[in-house]
Amino acid sequence: MLNEFKEFAVKGNMLDMAVGIIIGAAFGTVITSLVNDVLMPPIGLAMGGVDFTDLFVTLQTGATPGPYATLTAAQEAGAVTINYGLFVNSIVSFLIVAFAVFMVVRNFNKMKRQQEEAPAAPPAPSAEETLLSEIRDLLKTRA
Repeated sequence: MLNEFKEFAVKGNMLDMAVGIIIGAAFGTVITSLVNDVLMPPIGLAMGGVDFTDLFVTLQTGATPGPYATLTAAQEAGAVTINYGLFVNSIVSFLIVAFAVFMVVRNFNKMKRQQEEAPAAPPAPSAEETLLSEIRDLLKTRA
């Protein structure tokens, strides 16, 4: 059983999957930073200086009564909130990741189709066939 597990663990597919998971996690953090730090601030500024991370609805006030200026203040007070600004950030992150994956899969499928459509070159004639062709051509020129 140990040998079977070792064989399974060192297969190329297992290694490829592990690399994919690690790269995917790193890609997710990059996209989260892109959305939170690069895309959403100008969008919020264009919408009148809105910080999407602080868009929330207070369902129940906490130990300190509201209104709360920021989501952090509401959470520190123990308020129950619906954080729709964070949800918008998550949706934008998802759309960017989904588009990136779509582009990778689209290009992979395009390359795969090109390989399938490319006709295979006929095999080079063997030395025996080449010799027979030369003999045939010589016999044609003598006749």
